[in-house]
Amino acid sequence: MQQILRGRKQAKLNQRSSDIPPPQLITTLRNYNLLPAIVFMPTRRKCDEAASDVAADKSQRTDTEKQLKRQEIFEEFAAFNPEIKTHKHRRLLLRGGVASHHAGHIPAWKLLIEKMMSKGLLNAIFATSTVAAGVDFPARTVVILNADTRGNDGWRPLQASELQQMTGRAGRRGKDKVGFVVLAPGQFQNPKKIAELLKSPPDALQSQFRSTYTSLLNLLDAFGSFAQVREIAEKSFAFKDTARQIEKLQNLREKRIVNLEEQIEASGFELTIDDVRAFERLTSARLRLQETPTNTRSEVRSKWLAENVEAGRIVTKSRNGKRFFLVLSVFGEKVVVMRDDGQGATLSLPHIGRVYAKKYAVKEESLDLAFDEIDSGVNLPLEEPKLSHKREEADAAVEIINSSIDKLLPENLSEDRRRIAFQFLWEMWNDAEYLEKSARDIEYLRSDIWLPFERRALVLDRFGYLDFSAQKVTERGKWLADLRVDRPLLVGEALRQGIFDNLEPKNVAGLMASVAADSDRNYGEMHLSYDLSDVLSEFEQIIHKVTGVEWRFGVEASEEINISAAATAEAWAEGASWEDLVFYTKAEEGDLVRLLSRTGEALLQVASLRESNPKAAAIARETADLILREPIR
Repeated sequence: MQQILRGRKQAKLNQRSSDIPPPQLITTLRNYNLLPAIVFMPTRRKCDEAASDVAADKSQRTDTEKQLKRQEIFEEFAAFNPEIKTHKHRRLLLRGGVASHHAGHIPAWKLLIEKMMSKGLLNAIFATSTVAAGVDFPARTVVILNADTRGNDGWRPLQASELQQMTGRAGRRGKDKVGFVVLAPGQFQNPKKIAELLKSPPDALQSQFRSTYTSLLNLLDAFGSFAQVREIAEKSFAFKDTARQIEKLQNLREKRIVNLEEQIEASGFELTIDDVRAFERLTSARLRLQETPTNTRSEVRSKWLAENVEAGRIVTKSRNGKRFFLVLSVFGEKVVVMRDDGQGATLSLPHIGRVYAKKYAVKEESLDLAFDEIDSGVNLPLEEPKLSHKREEADAAVEIINSSIDKLLPENLSEDRRRIAFQFLWEMWNDAEYLEKSARDIEYLRSDIWLPFERRALVLDRFGYLDFSAQKVTERGKWLADLRVDRPLLVGEALRQGIFDNLEPKNVAGLMASVAADSDRNYGEMHLSYDLSDVLSEFEQIIHKVTGVEWRFGVEASEEINISAAATAEAWAEGASWEDLVFYTKAEEGDLVRLLSRTGEALLQVASLRESNPKAAAIARETADLILREPIR
C-alpha cells in the first residue's frame, strides 16, 4: 500500500513538474524586466493558488512605497465598499502585490484590483481567459499557460478571438513601446496552435437572437401577423447562413426562369412558364404511376398510412383498439400523439390501426369532441385500399393525367405542330424540374427558421397567451411579453395561478432564485424551510404541465429548477449576513453576487406588472428591496 501511495505521489509531482511554479515564473519575468504581467490560467482555483504561492514566496522583492500606496487605496475603496475589508485575499494583495481576478470574486474586489493594476501598483494578476474580454487594464507582458480553456461544458481549445483579446492586453500605452506575449511551457501548452490562432482571422460573430416566448409575443404584438414575424426572423443575423442559401437558390431560379421565358418566346408556341411546370408535374406523376406497382398488402397499407396519418386526425393503435389518440405531428415512422387522458405518447406508423376521416384542431379539447363524433357516426374511419383495386386505380389515374397533358396545348394545332410542341416541352423538362425542386428547397430552408417560432406559438396558444388562428396576442400575453426573465412561461403560469400573491418575501426570493440561477451551479447544502419546500412542490406541478405541452409541440423543455439557489436566496432575504451566507453555502462570492443580482432583477420585472398582477407586483417589489442590499448592487 505504501508503495502504491508513493507511486501516486511521485506521479503527481511529475505532472506538476512540467509546469513552471508561479513564484519562479514571476521571478523570471522580473529578471527580464517583463513585469507587470497578466498570467492567464485555466481555472479559478489555479488563479487563487498561484496568487497565494507568489505572495508567500520570501524571495519576491517588495516595494515599500508601492505597498503603502496599495494600503491607502484599499482603505479609501473599503470606505465605500465595506465587503472587501474581510476579503480572504486582502493580505496577498497588500503585501505581495499580486492578485487573482475571476468571476468567483465579488465585483467590488475586481474593481479594486483593476484600479491598482491601472496605477502600476501590482506585479502580476492571475486571471481566467474571460477577464480579457471584460476589462481594460493592460500590462507589459501577457503570459499564456494553456492552449485550452475550461468552459461550462468542459475543456475546449482557445478560439482565435479569445486569444487575440488576451494578447491584446500586452503593452501599456505611453509606457511600453511594445508588449510581450510569453508562452510558458507546460503540460497543455501548444506553441504551434497558438501561433496559428494569432494569425487567424477573428471568429465569426454569433447572433444571440433566439426564438423565445417573449420575442415571439413582442414581434407578433408589434407587427400583427406570423408572416411579418417570419420575415423579420429570416432577415436576422442569426440566420445569415440560411438566408444566404435562400438568396443563392432564388438567384439561380431567376436565371432559369429568364432562360425559360426566352426559349418559350423563341419557340413561337402560346405557352407560359406555368404550362411548362404543369407538364413536368403531370409527366412525373404519370411516371410514378407507371412504375412497378406495390405488390404486397403491407406495402400498400404503409403507403396509405403515410398519406393519411397527419396532424389533427384521430387514430387507434390497432384495428380493434378502443383507445383513441389525436395526432400532433408525424416525423417519418414516428407519430407523436395525445392520449385520451391528455398525456403525450409516441406510436409507430406501421402499428396504427384505424384512421378517422375528420381533422380537428391540435389541442386537448378536441379529444372530447372527437369521441362524441366517433360515437355518433359523424366521424367515420377511412376505408383502406384493397390490393386488387390498385392496378385499376393506377390505370384510371394515368388516363386522367394524359387528358390533362393534352389540354396544355391549344386544340387548333395541327398534328405536326402538336408533336413539335410536346418535343419542346420535353426539352424544357429539366429546367421545370429544377424550378419545382428549388422552390421546395427554399420553402424547407424558410420553414427551418420559422418552425421554432411556430412551435412556441402553439404552446402559447395552449396556455391562452396568444390566439394562434387569429394570429393575435391576448391580454394575458401582453403582460407576459413585458416579463423579461429566464423561463418566462413558467413564471407567467405561476403568476396566473396566484402562487406569488400570498407568499412571504423570503419564499418569493427562493422561488425566483430557483429559476433565475444556472441549473447546474451548486450553491451549497443549505436547507429549504418547510414553507418554501411546499411552494416549490406546487411550482413543480406547473413545470410538469408546461414541459408536457412543450414536449408535445416539439419545444425543448425548460431546465430543472435550482434548489440550492432557492435555499440561498431564502436565507439572504430572511436577513442572513454576507459573511454567514458565504460561510454556510461554501460558494464563491462572485457566484453568490451573480445569483442574487439576477434574482433581484427578475423580481423587479415582476414588480413592474402593477396593473395586470398587482398583488404579485407588490410582494416582488418588497422582496427585491431585501435582495438588492449591500453588497448586491
